[in-house]
Amino acid sequence: MKRYVGIDVAQKECALCIVDDAGAVLFEGTCVTNPDEIVRIITAEADDVEKIVHESGPLSIWLTRELVKRGAPVVCIDARAAHKVLSARMNKSDKSDAVGLAQLARTGWYAEVHVKSEASDQLRLILSSRERLIRIRMDIEGQVRGLLKAYGIRLGPVNAGYSRKSFRDQLGMAIKGIPSLEMIFASPIAVHETVCLETTAIDAKVQRLAKDDPLARRLTSIPRVGPIVSLNFIATIDDVARFRRATDVGAYLGLTPRRYQSGETDWSGRISKRGDGAMRKLLYEAANILIQRVLRFSPLKVWAMRLVARRGMKKAIVATARKLAVIMTRIWRDGTTFAWTKEKLPV
Repeated sequence: MKRYVGIDVAQKECALCIVDDAGAVLFEGTCVTNPDEIVRIITAEADDVEKIVHESGPLSIWLTRELVKRGAPVVCIDARAAHKVLSARMNKSDKSDAVGLAQLARTGWYAEVHVKSEASDQLRLILSSRERLIRIRMDIEGQVRGLLKAYGIRLGPVNAGYSRKSFRDQLGMAIKGIPSLEMIFASPIAVHETVCLETTAIDAKVQRLAKDDPLARRLTSIPRVGPIVSLNFIATIDDVARFRRATDVGAYLGLTPRRYQSGETDWSGRISKRGDGAMRKLLYEAANILIQRVLRFSPLKVWAMRLVARRGMKKAIVATARKLAVIMTRIWRDGTTFAWTKEKLPV
């Protein structure tokens, strides 16, 4: 007789439930959130485990990898989809959630979540650190500008780049000779300089990663797809083989319209905005620059400009972002590069 296990994971303890193929509860209990302890209890209580199910969450990636290493048939499922089923139970508790997850494992009524590889997570960590440093730098500059306006001091624009030395030079000149302001802004200046240095260093690492990765180099052959976009796409998709069709990537990144159909009602709304918001934002920015700034024409550029004429700029940018994701997926699969032509925009 097959056994199915549901695990409700928490920071310190997990609630476990084991059911048979008829849905009868065979075991309920708790244990510390430790893969070895979880495997020990399941092995002691069930001899033929068909599937172990737990929800996606902060510890789900780590727990899934560790259980797989121990030979457990574990599946991580979408917490949002599981919530709709678990909320139907009268009482909400870790124990009842574990029972519900075990029943989901038995029936198969769940959406499995892809657990990314460690290489993908490490790449994503580098890119996230870079983005966070840039945000810290921008926060410091914005706060300093706002505080100085109370004294009638307005700083001008600064040179592009990660060093931002001209910002610190302007600030130093603006507060020179005012001891109180020099004391107040000494720390922000020091922190800003350190953040800029670290941002420059991590950006150099990202550029090297993109240069050394053959796939990233091929993806950057697409107009306005640079190292940041290509590496983020690689980290987000992780395994391109898990998509049956290249067009499925658009839905995965939340770039396809939502649909509601019930009886005679059937409508399509705005894009779903599901999936990775950071990747969606990068694709939107790349599509925007492709349409408005890239002068060299290609089939992609011509297609986008025709869409602008028919549907307007905003919808065309979203559609072009989705098409960029599809093209990147096909290039990844086929081992090719982007094909440029001399086609011109029709008059």
